[in-house]
Amino acid sequence: MSKKMRLAAFVTAGPGRPGGWRYPGSVPGWLDASYYHNIARTLEDGRFDLAFFPDILSVPDRFGGSTDSQLRYGALGSLRVDPLPVMASMAAVTRHLGIAATVSTSYAQPFSVARTFASLDHLTAGRSAWNIVTSFQESEARNFNLDAQFDRSTRYERADEFLQVAAKLWDSWEDDALVLDEQAPLFADPDRVHRIDHQGQYFTVRGPLNVPRPPQGYPVLIQAGASSKGKDFAAHWSDVIFCSHASKESAQSFYTEIKERAATFGRDPDRIKILPSITPIVAPTAARAKELAAEIFELVPPLGGLSTLAYHLDVDLSTFPLDERLPEVEVPGVEGHYHEVREITERDGLTLRQLGKQYGGRTEGDFIGTAAEVADGLQEWFTDGAADGFTLQVPYQPGGFETFTRQVVPELQKRGLFRTEYEGVTLRENLGLDRPARGEWTTRAGGAA
Repeated sequence: MSKKMRLAAFVTAGPGRPGGWRYPGSVPGWLDASYYHNIARTLEDGRFDLAFFPDILSVPDRFGGSTDSQLRYGALGSLRVDPLPVMASMAAVTRHLGIAATVSTSYAQPFSVARTFASLDHLTAGRSAWNIVTSFQESEARNFNLDAQFDRSTRYERADEFLQVAAKLWDSWEDDALVLDEQAPLFADPDRVHRIDHQGQYFTVRGPLNVPRPPQGYPVLIQAGASSKGKDFAAHWSDVIFCSHASKESAQSFYTEIKERAATFGRDPDRIKILPSITPIVAPTAARAKELAAEIFELVPPLGGLSTLAYHLDVDLSTFPLDERLPEVEVPGVEGHYHEVREITERDGLTLRQLGKQYGGRTEGDFIGTAAEVADGLQEWFTDGAADGFTLQVPYQPGGFETFTRQVVPELQKRGLFRTEYEGVTLRENLGLDRPARGEWTTRAGGAA
């Protein structure tokens, strides 16, 4: 098989799941650099493309207006170490693994973000990636000198301009601008380093960047847009799209839609890799895998799961009866998660309490079983046009990564679905993505100058 599956690992710099940290196989080393070094080495041994770090800029208080449920149950925002230093630490103990960190366009400045990722790309020999988020929580806004969050339209307009400025800054050095001619002397050629003089609605930036153009041209750009505006943004800018689906059918629909949107915007659909999230449970027998899934699921407190869902939807779910179904609501937050839980609610007839437990400990039925059975499910999604690969979430860290790498990856390799060795040096090369030429951002921005 010529087309190869791509694999990313969703690594939380904190407990992540409200039940997983309680499982005996979980190791609570979130504040220890060696914890992340071990995960990095495990993923590189498994020939993963990249480690992907989500981030949250507050302890969420969307459930009942309090941080209690997050802190009490160890939900996703209860503890979250800054992913950028973690990313740099992991890169230092690996040679091939790409490292992606989340940075919000709502609470950062283009110059500092462009400089950070250009620096990381040089220091890692071309292995950096930026997961672009716009943020949507009032609790995050209040940590950044704002009384209220930007509305969705403003967030995406600002993000679009943010990406244009960042790309201009990465392009402000021509590829051969750093000369290092000791005899001339000529350190950097002034004629090949350019101010950008950007003046827009949200940003005024003179430039140039004080770091040469990154080895990858631009770091790999990741986005997870699920709303209409988010899908457009992702189809315009993303190299990799992270998403979440409750069924293969919904994944196929999303996959087709994004690829079509990308083509409409003048981009090659094959240059966007769509990697849905999976949370497999792997064991020597199918029966043991189901038992293990049940054991982990039992550890999930329903309110912990609902607290996480309330954060993702940006809806206070404490106002609804726990023993009734989630009603249809308007979602200011992540629409993709709402569509996912609506599908689960209608399909399984779950009450809100049951939905909280399901969401907090969610796994996918196609991916519970032996290594061969999990590989069967991955192969089906991959060959049926639902994914270019997958983003591996695990119910507990670091053991979940170790089990998948040691048991499922060899099965995928045996079937010719996944690499046995890294193909390139940079993350772009390993993902099968071209290095952007200077000015390539104008195509992604729809011809903006």
